[in-house]
Amino acid sequence: MLLAAIMTGVIGFIIIENYTFVEAFYMTIITITTVGFLEVHPLSDAGRIFTSFLSVINIGIFFYGVTTIVGFIVEGEFRNFFKHYNVTNKIETLNNHVIVCGYGRNGKQVCEELKDDKLPFLLIESNPEAIEEFRENEENLFIEGNATEDDILIAAGIERAKALITTLPEDPDNVYVVLTARELNPNITIISRASIETSISKLKRAGANNVIMPEKIGGAHMASLVMKPDIMEFIAQLTGQDNDISLAFEELSLSSISDEHSHQSIKDLDVRNKTGANIIGLKNKEGEFLINPHPDTEISSDHSLIILGSGKQIQAIKKMIAKL
Repeated sequence: MLLAAIMTGVIGFIIIENYTFVEAFYMTIITITTVGFLEVHPLSDAGRIFTSFLSVINIGIFFYGVTTIVGFIVEGEFRNFFKHYNVTNKIETLNNHVIVCGYGRNGKQVCEELKDDKLPFLLIESNPEAIEEFRENEENLFIEGNATEDDILIAAGIERAKALITTLPEDPDNVYVVLTARELNPNITIISRASIETSISKLKRAGANNVIMPEKIGGAHMASLVMKPDIMEFIAQLTGQDNDISLAFEELSLSSISDEHSHQSIKDLDVRNKTGANIIGLKNKEGEFLINPHPDTEISSDHSLIILGSGKQIQAIKKMIAKL
């Protein structure tokens, strides 16, 4: 509105009074701002009539515009604009990250876990109230929109993402997100929430690698606490749910080991004595798992080791494997 008012004034003074562009611009500004300086040149009758209408019509527009701009800055909208701009720039630099769709009870827990593990992630959420809660932490990255839309997933960097976790409350929405994500990135790992068992097969056919039913898992966990309380407490301690024990599971690929060290046995690695960590599983090139492998089991570059240990122990075994 302000630009239109200025353009109208400039064009009018140029046509009616034959002013130069600078003279017409100056006359327009002093007229709509009611500054009251002298005219550049004496005005004709037509010029006076045009100036009168310009003043009456545009004085309200000018002060409304100024008030709006001041309010925009004072109320924090200006800061929020640049904050959103910075978030968008950070999203464009993300690579090998995790996309979380939905910030409900499950999505919120997923975000907390990813944050604790320091994994790069961003949230897609359409609920403004959930977005306001999530954006309280300025480091959180998000896109406000519907995760079922292709453009939103592309803006989230789906082609560069490592994994997508969809926790939307409606199963059909999750199916649509999985279908779209799988089409946009055939190699991405997709984990989906399901509310009913009949949705599990649909989600897997759509392209989900894993489908989780939170209610079923929660019910099974509560029943296990009655039937096997000591075992469940032990597992809780291993996963750090009940205390500060810093044990963790880690999958460690052996793809970098040299031919010289390939086909060694687990016993030859001597992981327990050298690092304190434990090898509790082995994954072969077919994707099959060997639980608690025998010490004489041979390793190769096609294998991955499942390690249990503290943060320091896991870092130690990573350094050891990197030297092989």
